[in-house]
Amino acid sequence: MTKEEKFNTIVSENGERIRNICRYYNSNVEDQKDMYQEVLVNIWKSLDSFRGDSAMSTWVYRVAVNTSLTFTGKAFRHMKLMVDSDTTNLNSILDDENLKQKLAEEKLLERMQLELNQLSVIDKALISLLLEGLSMKEIAEVIGITEPNVKVKIHRIKSQLKEKLKGEQL
Repeated sequence: MTKEEKFNTIVSENGERIRNICRYYNSNVEDQKDMYQEVLVNIWKSLDSFRGDSAMSTWVYRVAVNTSLTFTGKAFRHMKLMVDSDTTNLNSILDDENLKQKLAEEKLLERMQLELNQLSVIDKALISLLLEGLSMKEIAEVIGITEPNVKVKIHRIKSQLKEKLKGEQL
């Protein structure tokens, strides 16, 4: 398989995932498109160095997350994580049925978005990958920390978020 064929396969299999990552990290549609293009450029440049130590999709996520963080530049500490009620795996953050039902209400969704945007850069990256439906093992490979550390961090984030959202008066 040529490099071009491999690249085209990667884009066809992972294009939507890459777009989702870009959407999580930027609310501006034009910036999302630019970020998407930058991810594709970085995948193309790095394709020859992919050794197959991890799944191709994990490698693509790693490139997408790192590119998104770099793309946002010095402002990445203040970057906003964009979620909406259509976000596929939004319920993976909340294990509470009452909160899931209330989440449909716009006010709580805005509050959740506000709370997510208070997270550190690494925590935002963890949540964005969780929202994408990655396993704890895959998230660990993308972020470059141990799987137990991922589990602890995500559990802590979810607990804090649940606590903050339970107090929300609707």
